[in-house]
Amino acid sequence: MAPPLALDIDGTLTRSDGSVDPRLFDVLRDWDAPVVLATGKSFPYPVALCHFVGIPETVVAENGGVVYAADEVTFTSDRESAAAVSDEFVARGGDLGWGRADTANRWRETEIAVNIDADEALLRAVADEYGMEVVDTGYAYHVKSPGVSKAKGLKAVCETLSLDPTTFVAVGDSENDVSTFELVDESYAVANADDRARAAAGTVIEESYSDGTLSVLKSLR
Repeated sequence: MAPPLALDIDGTLTRSDGSVDPRLFDVLRDWDAPVVLATGKSFPYPVALCHFVGIPETVVAENGGVVYAADEVTFTSDRESAAAVSDEFVARGGDLGWGRADTANRWRETEIAVNIDADEALLRAVADEYGMEVVDTGYAYHVKSPGVSKAKGLKAVCETLSLDPTTFVAVGDSENDVSTFELVDESYAVANADDRARAAAGTVIEESYSDGTLSVLKSLR
């Protein structure tokens, strides 16, 4: 039987252009063990992806701030404090970088995402003043409560589903995947992963992006 999976999305299930690789749809739909999508994206994104792939909607969203499993939603982060950091950052001349519609944060429930081209030094300074953390995923800066992580989210999923988190195989590409890599017994960083993810992973795959993830899933089966 295949092992349960904890999979990042951006840079892991996507191709280099940021689009989800459709080759993964059949592989994940036919996987005979739980699949958890663990991402920095806001809550609706991984839920929708599960829906369109055709797998149970089991997700760790917003870097662990929102967990959804077996029709149970759990929140582990403080969005009000993150929003206060965002407001102060903008008041001091910062720009979240998403435009007026701000679809990056419109449905985000526990943190604030800031465009990777924003003033990082200013953002981190403001976050420190409010006792909040900033995580660089390579795609955005995420302002969140200290201690919130994908690993904490995966533990919550496992408590709900009565699973052992160490039995999961994790695949990811960035700093926010390090906690998951440290939690599970078997972890993989795709070749495009940042230095922190590469150092924490049990194995660094030769292939990049979705090609790397597909190679791992093929080997596991």
